Amino acid sequence: MSFGSVEALLAASEHTPLWRAVLEDDCRDRAVGESESFERMTGLWRAMVRSVSDYDGARRSASGLSGGQGAKMAATGDALCGPFWQAVIATALKVGEHNACMGRIVAAPTAGASGVMPAVLIPLMERDGLSEEIMVQCLYVAAGFGQVIAARASIAGAEGGCQAEIGSASAMAAAALVHARGGAGAQMAAACAMALQNVMGLVCDPVAGLVEEPCVRRNVMGAVNALACADMALAGIAGAVPCDEVIDAAAAVGRLMPASLRETGEGGLAATPTGRRIAERMK
Repeated sequence: MSFGSVEALLAASEHTPLWRAVLEDDCRDRAVGESESFERMTGLWRAMVRSVSDYDGARRSASGLSGGQGAKMAATGDALCGPFWQAVIATALKVGEHNACMGRIVAAPTAGASGVMPAVLIPLMERDGLSEEIMVQCLYVAAGFGQVIAARASIAGAEGGCQAEIGSASAMAAAALVHARGGAGAQMAAACAMALQNVMGLVCDPVAGLVEEPCVRRNVMGAVNALACADMALAGIAGAVPCDEVIDAAAAVGRLMPASLRETGEGGLAATPTGRRIAERMK
């Protein structure tokens, strides 16, 4: 894909919907027709939906660290946050656990952050009766912003910490949500920027080096952050720093992180006494 900045992405969408600008760029990049591109993205959406429907609350990961939490959250009878947010939290947990139990997920943008996008889009689709076509358009929007983040910063925890994984997923999801609610490109950029700002500096500290603890529940944080930032952007709220500069700042922060906080399992929660005991047990 050719977009090296959010500014370029917004410029390309001046006379066409932003999602379509991303689709057209995909067609040029891969030398395919629009129907083939849309069909491929539809397949990704349907796989994302299946990652939730195929979840089994009785399954446990090989480590024993994951499993059953999504089912517990879904079964809670009186959630403080209400039924919609409860569904968002439960969905994020389900996909994260499904991944840990070797289920099929869609890396969006990574496997460790795979719960964020379905957690915000599937409950919204069900609540508001949105079409599959709108959801696929949302994935194009997310892909456009994600491509810029990948090009200017990183989507790898080993390179930029968890801000590069959950942070990128949250920023992509925030932009996608704005599209789902009929927002403009500038609002998508604002939502993306705010979501990434909110998790800047988030470390990647998987216990025993596994994408489970605390990764599964961080998907919840990424989803909730995306929803809040999308609502703020749709209300006309935006940060003072443009989206491209926020992404560049995240890249700089990632470079400053010590290696112990970039997916090595040597710092943060992984370095706690309990974290080390779990790592020893896994050996």
